[in-house]
Amino acid sequence: MTQVKDTPAPSPVEGIKAASNGLRGTIIQTIASGIDHFEEGDKQLLKFHGTYQQEDRDARKSRSAEGLAGKAYSFMIRARIPAGIVTANQWLALDDLAGKYANKTIRLTTRQSIQYHGVIMNGLRETIAGMNACLLSTLSACGDVNRNVMACPAPDWTKPVNKAMQEDAQVLAMHLAPKSSAYHEIWVDGVKEPTGVEESVDPIYGKLWLPRKFKAAFGLPLDNCVDIHAQCLGYLAVHENGKHIGYNVLVGGGQGMTHGRADTFPHISKAMCFITRDQVCAAGEAVITLFRDHGNRADRKRARIKYLVADWGVDKFREVLATYLPFPLLMPKDVEVSGIDLHLGWNPQGDGKFWYGLSVENGRIKDDGHFRLRTAIRTIVEVLGCEVRLSAMQDILFCQLDESAQEKIVQILKTCGVSLPEQRSPVRKLSLACPAVPTCPLAICESERALPGVIDQLEPVLSELGLLSEEFGIRMTGCPNGCARPYQSEIGLVGRSGDKFVIFVGGQKNGSRLNFLGKDLVPRVEIVNTIKPLLIRYKDERTTGENFGDYCQRIGQDTCKAIMA
Repeated sequence: MTQVKDTPAPSPVEGIKAASNGLRGTIIQTIASGIDHFEEGDKQLLKFHGTYQQEDRDARKSRSAEGLAGKAYSFMIRARIPAGIVTANQWLALDDLAGKYANKTIRLTTRQSIQYHGVIMNGLRETIAGMNACLLSTLSACGDVNRNVMACPAPDWTKPVNKAMQEDAQVLAMHLAPKSSAYHEIWVDGVKEPTGVEESVDPIYGKLWLPRKFKAAFGLPLDNCVDIHAQCLGYLAVHENGKHIGYNVLVGGGQGMTHGRADTFPHISKAMCFITRDQVCAAGEAVITLFRDHGNRADRKRARIKYLVADWGVDKFREVLATYLPFPLLMPKDVEVSGIDLHLGWNPQGDGKFWYGLSVENGRIKDDGHFRLRTAIRTIVEVLGCEVRLSAMQDILFCQLDESAQEKIVQILKTCGVSLPEQRSPVRKLSLACPAVPTCPLAICESERALPGVIDQLEPVLSELGLLSEEFGIRMTGCPNGCARPYQSEIGLVGRSGDKFVIFVGGQKNGSRLNFLGKDLVPRVEIVNTIKPLLIRYKDERTTGENFGDYCQRIGQDTCKAIMA
Protein backbone atom coordinates (compact mmCIF):
# COMPACT_ATOMS: atom_id res chain seq x y z
CA MET A 1 0.00 0.00 0.00
CA THR A 2 1.39 3.40 -0.99
CA GLN A 3 1.74 5.77 1.94
CA VAL A 4 0.64 9.34 1.18
CA LYS A 5 3.10 11.89 2.46
CA ASP A 6 1.49 14.35 4.87
CA THR A 7 1.27 17.95 3.70
CA PRO A 8 3.17 20.17 6.14
CA ALA A 9 0.92 22.26 8.35
CA PRO A 10 0.76 25.96 7.43
CA SER A 11 2.74 28.34 9.62
CA PRO A 12 0.84 30.22 12.35
CA VAL A 13 1.04 33.40 10.27
CA GLU A 14 -1.12 31.76 7.60
CA GLY A 15 -3.85 31.27 10.18
CA ILE A 16 -3.59 34.89 11.27
CA LYS A 17 -4.00 36.09 7.69
CA ALA A 18 -6.93 33.74 7.03
CA ALA A 19 -8.83 35.00 10.08
CA SER A 20 -7.97 38.68 9.62
CA ASN A 21 -11.12 39.83 7.78
CA GLY A 22 -9.21 41.62 5.06
CA LEU A 23 -6.24 42.62 7.27
CA ARG A 24 -8.43 44.25 9.95
CA GLY A 25 -7.80 41.91 12.85
CA THR A 26 -8.41 43.78 16.09
CA ILE A 27 -6.21 46.76 15.20
CA ILE A 28 -9.00 49.33 15.64
CA GLN A 29 -10.00 47.93 19.02
CA THR A 30 -6.41 47.89 20.28
CA ILE A 31 -5.78 51.51 19.27
CA ALA A 32 -9.00 52.53 21.02
CA SER A 33 -8.08 50.63 24.19
CA GLY A 34 -5.22 52.97 25.09
CA ILE A 35 -2.60 50.25 25.66
CA ASP A 36 0.89 50.74 24.26
CA HIS A 37 1.32 47.64 22.09
CA PHE A 38 -0.42 45.00 19.97
CA GLU A 39 -0.64 41.25 20.52
CA GLU A 40 0.95 38.74 18.12
CA GLY A 41 -1.89 38.44 15.60
CA ASP A 42 -2.20 42.16 15.02
CA LYS A 43 1.60 42.54 15.04
CA GLN A 44 1.69 40.38 11.91
CA LEU A 45 -1.18 42.24 10.24
CA LEU A 46 0.37 45.65 10.96
CA LYS A 47 3.14 44.83 8.49
CA PHE A 48 0.66 44.92 5.60
CA HIS A 49 -0.28 48.42 6.73
CA GLY A 50 3.35 49.54 6.61
CA THR A 51 4.39 49.40 10.24
CA TYR A 52 6.34 47.09 12.56
CA GLN A 53 5.99 46.96 16.33
CA GLN A 54 9.43 47.33 17.93
CA GLU A 55 11.02 48.17 21.26
CA ASP A 56 13.89 50.36 22.34
CA ARG A 57 16.46 47.73 23.27
CA ASP A 58 18.76 50.42 24.67
CA ALA A 59 16.11 51.19 27.29
CA ARG A 60 15.99 47.70 28.79
CA LYS A 61 18.63 48.28 31.48
CA SER A 62 17.39 51.74 32.44
CA ARG A 63 13.77 50.56 32.68
CA SER A 64 14.82 47.68 34.87
CA ALA A 65 16.85 49.97 37.12
CA GLU A 66 13.89 52.33 37.43
CA GLY A 67 11.56 49.45 38.27
CA LEU A 68 9.48 49.91 35.13
CA ALA A 69 7.62 46.83 33.94
CA GLY A 70 7.35 45.74 30.34
CA LYS A 71 9.10 47.01 27.24
CA ALA A 72 9.57 50.46 25.73
CA TYR A 73 7.32 49.79 22.75
CA SER A 74 7.40 51.90 19.61
CA PHE A 75 6.69 51.54 15.91
CA MET A 76 8.65 51.76 12.71
CA ILE A 77 6.52 53.23 9.91
CA ARG A 78 7.57 52.88 6.28
CA ALA A 79 6.25 54.70 3.21
CA ARG A 80 5.54 53.24 -0.19
CA ILE A 81 7.25 55.55 -2.71
CA PRO A 82 7.53 53.91 -6.17
CA ALA A 83 10.83 54.86 -7.85
CA GLY A 84 11.63 57.05 -4.82
CA ILE A 85 10.02 60.20 -6.24
CA VAL A 86 8.84 62.81 -3.69
CA THR A 87 7.58 66.35 -4.31
CA ALA A 88 8.94 69.30 -2.34
CA ASN A 89 5.69 69.65 -0.38
CA GLN A 90 5.66 65.94 0.40
CA TRP A 91 9.21 66.06 1.73
CA LEU A 92 8.43 69.01 3.98
CA ALA A 93 5.37 67.18 5.30
CA LEU A 94 7.45 64.05 5.96
CA ASP A 95 10.02 66.15 7.80
CA ASP A 96 7.28 67.72 9.93
CA LEU A 97 5.95 64.28 10.88
CA ALA A 98 9.45 63.11 11.85
CA GLY A 99 9.77 66.00 14.26
CA LYS A 100 6.28 65.68 15.70
CA TYR A 101 5.80 61.93 16.12
CA ALA A 102 9.06 60.03 15.46
CA ASN A 103 12.53 60.23 17.01
CA LYS A 104 13.29 63.39 15.00
CA THR A 105 15.13 61.44 12.31
CA ILE A 106 14.22 60.14 8.86
CA ARG A 107 15.74 56.88 7.63
CA LEU A 108 16.26 56.46 3.88
CA THR A 109 15.80 52.78 3.05
CA THR A 110 17.62 50.51 0.61
CA ARG A 111 14.33 50.33 -1.33
CA GLN A 112 14.04 54.04 -2.17
CA SER A 113 11.65 54.87 0.62
CA ILE A 114 11.67 56.51 4.04
CA GLN A 115 10.86 55.12 7.43
CA TYR A 116 10.33 56.55 10.87
CA HIS A 117 11.48 55.04 14.15
CA GLY A 118 10.31 55.68 17.68
CA VAL A 119 6.64 56.43 16.98
CA ILE A 120 4.56 55.50 20.02
CA MET A 121 1.00 54.16 20.02
CA ASN A 122 -0.76 57.49 20.49
CA GLY A 123 1.02 58.87 17.43
CA LEU A 124 0.69 55.81 15.19
CA ARG A 125 -2.61 56.64 13.52
CA GLU A 126 -1.75 60.36 13.29
CA THR A 127 1.56 59.64 11.54
CA ILE A 128 0.08 57.31 8.95
CA ALA A 129 -2.85 59.68 8.37
CA GLY A 130 -0.38 62.53 7.93
CA MET A 131 1.54 60.59 5.29
CA ASN A 132 -1.68 59.91 3.41
CA ALA A 133 -2.65 63.58 3.68
CA CYS A 134 0.38 64.45 1.55
CA LEU A 135 -0.64 61.77 -0.98
CA LEU A 136 1.80 59.11 0.16
CA SER A 137 0.84 55.72 1.56
CA THR A 138 2.25 53.04 3.82
CA LEU A 139 -0.02 50.28 2.47
CA SER A 140 2.06 47.26 1.37
CA ALA A 141 5.36 48.91 2.29
CA CYS A 142 5.78 45.73 4.38
CA GLY A 143 3.98 42.39 4.69
CA ASP A 144 3.36 39.34 2.50
CA VAL A 145 2.61 41.39 -0.60
CA ASN A 146 4.52 43.23 -3.28
CA ARG A 147 6.45 45.98 -1.50
CA ASN A 148 7.86 49.27 -2.78
CA VAL A 149 8.60 49.07 -6.51
CA MET A 150 12.05 50.40 -7.33
CA ALA A 151 13.48 52.07 -10.42
CA CYS A 152 16.56 54.14 -11.20
CA PRO A 153 15.59 57.56 -9.81
CA ALA A 154 17.91 59.71 -11.93
CA PRO A 155 16.06 62.39 -13.95
CA ASP A 156 18.46 61.92 -16.87
CA TRP A 157 16.15 62.78 -19.74
CA THR A 158 18.90 62.19 -22.30
CA LYS A 159 17.93 58.55 -21.72
CA PRO A 160 14.18 58.13 -22.45
CA VAL A 161 14.31 54.72 -20.76
CA ASN A 162 14.74 56.40 -17.36
CA LYS A 163 11.36 58.09 -17.58
CA ALA A 164 9.80 54.92 -19.00
CA MET A 165 11.04 52.82 -16.08
CA GLN A 166 9.89 55.34 -13.50
CA GLU A 167 6.43 55.47 -15.11
CA ASP A 168 6.25 51.68 -15.31
CA ALA A 169 7.23 51.39 -11.65
CA GLN A 170 4.34 53.67 -10.68
CA VAL A 171 1.86 51.70 -12.81
CA LEU A 172 3.04 48.31 -11.50
CA ALA A 173 2.90 49.51 -7.90
CA MET A 174 -0.72 50.56 -8.31
CA HIS A 175 -1.64 47.32 -10.10
CA LEU A 176 -0.15 45.11 -7.38
CA ALA A 177 -1.34 47.16 -4.39
CA PRO A 178 -3.73 45.29 -2.06
CA LYS A 179 -7.39 46.13 -2.64
CA SER A 180 -8.50 45.79 1.00
CA SER A 181 -10.51 48.76 2.30
CA ALA A 182 -9.26 48.06 5.83
CA TYR A 183 -6.29 50.39 5.40
CA HIS A 184 -8.37 53.50 4.80
CA GLU A 185 -10.90 52.53 7.46
CA ILE A 186 -8.22 52.30 10.14
CA TRP A 187 -5.69 54.97 9.24
CA VAL A 188 -7.35 57.52 6.96
CA ASP A 189 -11.09 57.54 7.72
CA GLY A 190 -10.47 57.04 11.44
CA VAL A 191 -13.15 54.42 11.96
CA LYS A 192 -13.57 53.89 15.72
CA GLU A 193 -15.29 50.51 15.55
CA PRO A 194 -14.91 47.61 13.08
CA THR A 195 -17.48 47.74 10.29
CA GLY A 196 -18.46 44.09 10.63
CA VAL A 197 -18.50 43.83 6.85
CA GLU A 198 -16.74 40.72 5.54
CA GLU A 199 -13.96 41.78 3.18
CA SER A 200 -14.08 40.46 -0.37
CA VAL A 201 -11.11 38.34 -1.44
CA ASP A 202 -8.27 40.28 -3.07
CA PRO A 203 -8.35 39.60 -6.84
CA ILE A 204 -4.58 39.04 -7.07
CA TYR A 205 -3.46 37.91 -3.62
CA GLY A 206 -6.49 35.87 -2.59
CA LYS A 207 -7.55 35.41 1.03
CA LEU A 208 -4.14 34.27 2.26
CA TRP A 209 -2.04 36.86 0.45
CA LEU A 210 1.48 35.70 -0.49
CA PRO A 211 3.56 33.09 1.35
CA ARG A 212 6.18 35.75 2.08
CA LYS A 213 7.27 39.25 1.13
CA PHE A 214 7.83 40.12 -2.53
CA LYS A 215 10.11 42.77 -4.02
CA ALA A 216 10.21 44.24 -7.54
CA ALA A 217 12.47 46.66 -9.40
CA PHE A 218 13.25 48.14 -12.82
CA GLY A 219 16.91 48.41 -13.79
CA LEU A 220 19.39 49.19 -16.54
CA PRO A 221 22.25 47.00 -17.78
CA LEU A 222 24.76 49.86 -17.57
CA ASP A 223 23.39 51.21 -14.29
CA ASN A 224 22.23 48.58 -11.84
CA CYS A 225 21.71 51.09 -9.03
CA VAL A 226 18.62 49.15 -7.87
CA ASP A 227 20.46 45.82 -7.42
CA ILE A 228 18.07 44.06 -9.77
CA HIS A 229 19.50 40.59 -9.10
CA ALA A 230 18.52 40.90 -5.43
CA GLN A 231 14.83 41.28 -6.34
CA CYS A 232 12.06 38.68 -6.40
CA LEU A 233 10.99 40.25 -9.71
CA GLY A 234 13.23 42.36 -11.89
CA TYR A 235 12.56 44.18 -15.13
CA LEU A 236 15.88 44.67 -16.92
CA ALA A 237 15.58 47.19 -19.75
CA VAL A 238 16.44 45.90 -23.24
CA HIS A 239 17.54 48.11 -26.12
CA GLU A 240 17.88 47.31 -29.81
CA ASN A 241 19.35 49.82 -32.25
CA GLY A 242 19.31 52.42 -29.49
CA LYS A 243 15.59 52.01 -28.79
CA HIS A 244 14.02 50.70 -25.59
CA ILE A 245 11.99 47.70 -26.78
CA GLY A 246 10.98 46.13 -23.46
CA TYR A 247 12.34 44.18 -20.53
CA ASN A 248 13.86 40.87 -19.60
CA VAL A 249 11.85 39.52 -16.66
CA LEU A 250 14.15 38.23 -13.90
CA VAL A 251 12.79 36.14 -11.03
CA GLY A 252 14.14 34.66 -7.82
CA GLY A 253 16.57 37.09 -6.25
CA GLY A 254 16.73 37.40 -2.49
CA GLN A 255 19.20 38.04 0.30
CA GLY A 256 17.96 36.41 3.48
CA MET A 257 19.33 33.26 5.06
CA THR A 258 19.34 31.65 8.51
CA HIS A 259 22.55 30.83 10.36
CA GLY A 260 22.87 27.07 10.77
CA ARG A 261 20.38 26.16 8.05
CA ALA A 262 22.13 25.11 4.85
CA ASP A 263 18.81 24.98 3.01
CA THR A 264 18.49 28.76 3.32
CA PHE A 265 20.71 31.00 1.22
CA PRO A 266 20.95 34.21 -0.80
CA HIS A 267 20.11 33.80 -4.47
CA ILE A 268 20.65 35.74 -7.69
CA SER A 269 17.59 36.25 -9.89
CA LYS A 270 17.40 34.42 -13.22
CA ALA A 271 16.16 35.67 -16.60
CA MET A 272 12.85 33.97 -17.44
CA CYS A 273 11.38 35.77 -20.45
CA PHE A 274 11.21 38.94 -22.52
CA ILE A 275 8.21 41.28 -22.52
CA THR A 276 7.20 44.58 -24.07
CA ARG A 277 6.24 47.61 -21.97
CA ASP A 278 2.52 47.01 -22.37
CA GLN A 279 2.96 43.57 -20.76
CA VAL A 280 4.60 44.79 -17.53
CA CYS A 281 1.54 44.45 -15.28
CA ALA A 282 0.38 41.15 -16.76
CA ALA A 283 3.85 39.65 -16.33
CA GLY A 284 4.10 40.90 -12.75
CA GLU A 285 0.69 39.51 -11.89
CA ALA A 286 1.61 36.16 -13.45
CA VAL A 287 4.75 35.85 -11.32
CA ILE A 288 2.87 36.96 -8.20
CA THR A 289 0.02 34.47 -8.67
CA LEU A 290 2.45 31.65 -9.45
CA PHE A 291 4.18 32.43 -6.16
CA ARG A 292 0.82 32.66 -4.38
CA ASP A 293 -0.18 29.20 -5.60
CA HIS A 294 3.12 27.32 -5.29
CA GLY A 295 5.13 29.07 -2.54
CA ASN A 296 5.98 27.40 0.77
CA ARG A 297 3.37 28.33 3.38
CA ALA A 298 4.67 25.95 6.04
CA ASP A 299 8.19 27.28 6.65
CA ARG A 300 8.57 31.07 6.51
CA LYS A 301 12.34 30.79 6.55
CA ARG A 302 12.07 29.03 3.20
CA ALA A 303 9.05 30.78 1.78
CA ARG A 304 10.54 33.39 -0.58
CA ILE A 305 10.07 32.91 -4.32
CA LYS A 306 13.83 32.41 -4.71
CA TYR A 307 13.42 28.92 -3.25
CA LEU A 308 10.89 27.99 -5.93
CA VAL A 309 13.41 29.03 -8.58
CA ALA A 310 16.27 27.25 -6.80
CA ASP A 311 14.29 24.04 -6.18
CA TRP A 312 12.54 23.85 -9.54
CA GLY A 313 15.32 25.20 -11.73
CA VAL A 314 14.88 27.80 -14.46
CA ASP A 315 13.41 25.42 -17.05
CA LYS A 316 10.57 24.18 -14.83
CA PHE A 317 9.84 27.64 -13.47
CA ARG A 318 9.68 29.01 -16.99
CA GLU A 319 7.38 26.16 -18.03
CA VAL A 320 4.96 26.83 -15.16
CA LEU A 321 5.17 30.60 -15.66
CA ALA A 322 4.06 30.15 -19.27
CA THR A 323 0.74 28.75 -18.01
CA TYR A 324 0.12 31.94 -15.99
CA LEU A 325 1.02 34.44 -18.72
CA PRO A 326 -1.84 35.72 -20.92
CA PHE A 327 0.55 35.86 -23.89
CA PRO A 328 3.17 33.50 -25.36
CA LEU A 329 6.39 33.33 -23.35
CA LEU A 330 9.34 34.71 -25.30
CA MET A 331 12.87 33.76 -24.30
CA PRO A 332 14.93 36.54 -22.68
CA LYS A 333 17.32 38.66 -24.73
CA ASP A 334 21.07 38.38 -24.27
CA VAL A 335 21.47 41.26 -21.81
CA GLU A 336 23.22 41.45 -18.42
CA VAL A 337 24.14 44.12 -15.91
CA SER A 338 27.64 45.55 -16.17
CA GLY A 339 27.73 48.87 -14.33
CA ILE A 340 26.38 51.07 -11.55
CA ASP A 341 25.99 54.83 -11.07
CA LEU A 342 25.49 56.44 -7.67
CA HIS A 343 24.07 59.62 -9.28
CA LEU A 344 25.96 61.86 -6.86
CA GLY A 345 27.12 65.43 -7.35
CA TRP A 346 26.01 68.00 -9.95
CA ASN A 347 24.46 66.54 -13.10
CA PRO A 348 22.59 67.93 -16.13
CA GLN A 349 19.11 66.49 -16.64
CA GLY A 350 19.12 67.11 -20.38
CA ASP A 351 16.17 69.51 -20.27
CA GLY A 352 18.05 72.60 -19.14
CA LYS A 353 17.68 71.67 -15.47
CA PHE A 354 20.09 69.90 -13.11
CA TRP A 355 20.09 67.49 -10.18
CA TYR A 356 22.43 67.27 -7.20
CA GLY A 357 23.03 63.90 -5.56
CA LEU A 358 24.00 63.91 -1.89
CA SER A 359 25.60 60.93 -0.16
CA VAL A 360 23.79 60.10 3.10
CA GLU A 361 25.75 57.74 5.34
CA ASN A 362 23.55 54.70 6.06
CA GLY A 363 20.50 56.74 5.08
CA ARG A 364 20.07 58.39 8.49
CA ILE A 365 18.87 61.99 8.23
CA LYS A 366 19.30 63.73 11.57
CA ASP A 367 20.62 66.77 13.37
CA ASP A 368 23.37 65.91 15.84
CA GLY A 369 25.44 68.75 17.24
CA HIS A 370 27.30 70.56 14.47
CA PHE A 371 26.16 67.93 11.94
CA ARG A 372 22.72 69.15 10.86
CA LEU A 373 21.76 67.05 7.86
CA ARG A 374 18.02 67.17 8.48
CA THR A 375 18.12 70.96 8.68
CA ALA A 376 20.26 71.14 5.53
CA ILE A 377 17.88 69.01 3.46
CA ARG A 378 14.82 70.86 4.69
CA THR A 379 16.45 74.22 3.94
CA ILE A 380 17.43 73.16 0.42
CA VAL A 381 13.90 71.96 -0.33
CA GLU A 382 12.31 75.09 1.19
CA VAL A 383 14.62 77.55 -0.54
CA LEU A 384 14.69 75.88 -3.96
CA GLY A 385 11.28 74.20 -4.00
CA CYS A 386 12.94 71.19 -5.58
CA GLU A 387 11.69 67.67 -6.14
CA VAL A 388 13.44 64.98 -4.09
CA ARG A 389 14.37 61.51 -5.32
CA LEU A 390 15.67 58.65 -3.20
CA SER A 391 18.17 56.03 -4.34
CA ALA A 392 18.64 52.38 -3.42
CA MET A 393 22.03 53.37 -1.99
CA GLN A 394 20.23 55.41 0.71
CA ASP A 395 21.17 58.70 -0.95
CA ILE A 396 19.06 61.73 -1.89
CA LEU A 397 18.81 63.62 -5.18
CA PHE A 398 17.62 67.24 -5.39
CA CYS A 399 16.04 67.63 -8.83
CA GLN A 400 14.65 70.17 -11.31
CA LEU A 401 17.30 72.72 -10.33
CA ASP A 402 18.44 75.87 -12.11
CA GLU A 403 22.17 76.18 -12.75
CA SER A 404 22.42 78.89 -10.09
CA ALA A 405 21.27 76.43 -7.41
CA GLN A 406 24.59 74.61 -7.16
CA GLU A 407 26.32 77.34 -5.19
CA LYS A 408 23.33 77.68 -2.84
CA ILE A 409 23.24 73.94 -2.13
CA VAL A 410 26.94 73.73 -1.42
CA GLN A 411 26.76 76.74 0.91
CA ILE A 412 23.81 75.28 2.85
CA LEU A 413 25.57 71.93 3.23
CA LYS A 414 28.79 73.54 4.42
CA THR A 415 26.94 75.76 6.89
CA CYS A 416 25.22 72.69 8.33
CA GLY A 417 28.43 70.67 8.63
CA VAL A 418 27.53 68.17 5.90
CA SER A 419 30.26 66.62 3.74
CA LEU A 420 30.01 67.01 -0.03
CA PRO A 421 30.05 63.81 -2.12
CA GLU A 422 33.57 64.50 -3.42
CA GLN A 423 34.84 64.73 0.16
CA ARG A 424 33.87 61.14 0.91
CA SER A 425 35.90 58.07 -0.01
CA PRO A 426 34.46 55.57 -2.50
CA VAL A 427 34.25 52.88 0.19
CA ARG A 428 32.09 55.14 2.35
CA LYS A 429 29.84 56.18 -0.54
CA LEU A 430 29.39 52.57 -1.68
CA SER A 431 28.57 51.21 1.77
CA LEU A 432 25.19 50.33 3.29
CA ALA A 433 23.97 49.32 6.73
CA CYS A 434 20.62 48.26 8.16
CA PRO A 435 19.24 49.99 11.31
CA ALA A 436 19.72 46.92 13.58
CA VAL A 437 20.10 47.73 17.30
CA PRO A 438 18.35 49.38 19.09
CA THR A 439 15.06 49.19 17.16
CA CYS A 440 15.08 46.00 15.07
CA PRO A 441 13.97 42.96 17.09
CA LEU A 442 15.82 40.59 14.76
CA ALA A 443 19.24 42.22 15.15
CA ILE A 444 21.99 40.09 16.65
CA CYS A 445 24.66 42.79 16.37
CA GLU A 446 25.02 46.51 15.79
CA SER A 447 25.06 47.70 12.18
CA GLU A 448 24.12 51.32 11.41
CA ARG A 449 25.86 52.55 14.55
CA ALA A 450 28.89 50.31 13.93
CA LEU A 451 29.71 50.63 10.23
CA PRO A 452 30.94 54.26 10.30
CA GLY A 453 33.52 53.26 12.91
CA VAL A 454 34.64 50.27 10.84
CA ILE A 455 35.13 52.54 7.83
CA ASP A 456 36.97 55.06 10.02
CA GLN A 457 39.45 52.26 10.82
CA LEU A 458 39.60 51.02 7.23
CA GLU A 459 40.24 54.31 5.43
CA PRO A 460 43.77 54.85 6.89
CA VAL A 461 44.66 51.27 5.89
CA LEU A 462 43.42 51.87 2.35
CA SER A 463 45.34 55.15 2.23
CA GLU A 464 48.51 53.43 3.45
CA LEU A 465 48.15 50.81 0.70
CA GLY A 466 47.32 53.34 -2.01
CA LEU A 467 43.81 51.89 -2.36
CA LEU A 468 41.68 54.73 -1.00
CA SER A 469 40.42 55.64 -4.48
CA GLU A 470 39.43 52.06 -5.32
CA GLU A 471 35.70 51.68 -5.82
CA PHE A 472 34.40 48.93 -3.58
CA GLY A 473 31.93 48.95 -0.74
CA ILE A 474 31.10 47.32 2.57
CA ARG A 475 27.55 46.31 3.45
CA MET A 476 26.75 45.46 7.04
CA THR A 477 23.66 43.86 8.58
CA GLY A 478 22.94 43.03 12.19
CA CYS A 479 21.44 39.65 11.28
CA PRO A 480 21.48 37.25 8.31
CA ASN A 481 18.23 38.55 6.78
CA GLY A 482 20.30 40.81 4.57
CA CYS A 483 18.30 44.05 4.42
CA ALA A 484 21.38 45.99 3.26
CA ARG A 485 22.10 43.37 0.56
CA PRO A 486 25.45 42.23 2.05
CA TYR A 487 25.72 39.04 0.00
CA GLN A 488 26.48 40.83 -3.28
CA SER A 489 29.02 43.40 -2.10
CA GLU A 490 32.79 43.18 -2.33
CA ILE A 491 32.85 42.97 1.46
CA GLY A 492 29.80 41.85 3.41
CA LEU A 493 29.57 41.89 7.21
CA VAL A 494 26.71 39.86 8.69
CA GLY A 495 25.85 39.75 12.40
CA ARG A 496 26.56 36.32 13.87
CA SER A 497 26.74 36.34 17.66
CA GLY A 498 27.13 39.03 20.29
CA ASP A 499 29.46 41.51 18.62
CA LYS A 500 30.91 39.04 16.11
CA PHE A 501 30.37 38.99 12.36
CA VAL A 502 30.73 36.75 9.34
CA ILE A 503 32.98 38.35 6.71
CA PHE A 504 32.00 37.70 3.10
CA VAL A 505 34.20 38.74 0.17
CA GLY A 506 34.20 38.46 -3.60
CA GLY A 507 31.01 40.22 -4.65
CA GLN A 508 30.72 42.79 -7.40
CA LYS A 509 29.71 46.42 -6.92
CA ASN A 510 27.33 46.18 -9.89
CA GLY A 511 25.39 43.43 -8.10
CA SER A 512 25.92 40.76 -10.74
CA ARG A 513 27.09 37.95 -8.43
CA LEU A 514 27.13 36.68 -4.86
CA ASN A 515 30.15 36.82 -2.59
CA PHE A 516 31.40 33.92 -0.45
CA LEU A 517 32.24 33.33 3.20
CA GLY A 518 35.75 34.42 4.10
CA LYS A 519 35.83 34.12 7.88
CA ASP A 520 33.25 33.44 10.59
CA LEU A 521 32.82 34.85 14.10
CA VAL A 522 35.11 37.87 13.72
CA PRO A 523 34.86 40.40 16.58
CA ARG A 524 33.91 43.83 15.31
CA VAL A 525 37.17 45.36 16.57
CA GLU A 526 39.12 42.80 14.50
CA ILE A 527 37.27 43.23 11.19
CA VAL A 528 39.76 45.62 9.59
CA ASN A 529 42.80 43.68 10.84
CA THR A 530 41.27 40.50 9.42
CA ILE A 531 40.65 42.03 5.99
CA LYS A 532 43.98 43.90 5.78
CA PRO A 533 46.16 40.91 4.71
CA LEU A 534 43.76 40.27 1.83
CA LEU A 535 43.94 43.92 0.80
CA ILE A 536 47.75 43.74 0.85
CA ARG A 537 47.70 40.70 -1.41
CA TYR A 538 45.21 42.45 -3.70
CA LYS A 539 47.50 45.48 -3.97
CA ASP A 540 50.50 43.31 -4.86
CA GLU A 541 48.84 40.72 -7.11
CA ARG A 542 45.98 42.45 -8.95
CA THR A 543 45.98 42.60 -12.69
CA THR A 544 45.42 45.80 -14.65
CA GLY A 545 41.92 47.11 -13.95
CA GLU A 546 41.04 44.22 -11.64
CA ASN A 547 38.76 45.26 -8.79
CA PHE A 548 38.85 43.79 -5.31
CA GLY A 549 35.85 41.52 -5.76
CA ASP A 550 37.17 40.11 -9.03
CA TYR A 551 40.55 39.47 -7.40
CA CYS A 552 38.91 37.50 -4.59
CA GLN A 553 36.98 35.44 -7.13
CA ARG A 554 40.13 34.77 -9.14
CA ILE A 555 42.19 33.46 -6.23
CA GLY A 556 39.20 31.56 -4.85
CA GLN A 557 37.44 31.05 -1.55
CA ASP A 558 40.01 28.69 -0.02
CA THR A 559 42.87 31.10 -0.65
CA CYS A 560 40.90 34.04 0.72
CA LYS A 561 40.08 32.05 3.84
CA ALA A 562 43.74 31.12 4.32
CA ILE A 563 44.86 34.73 3.97
CA MET A 564 42.32 35.94 6.54
CA ALA A 565 42.77 33.01 8.95
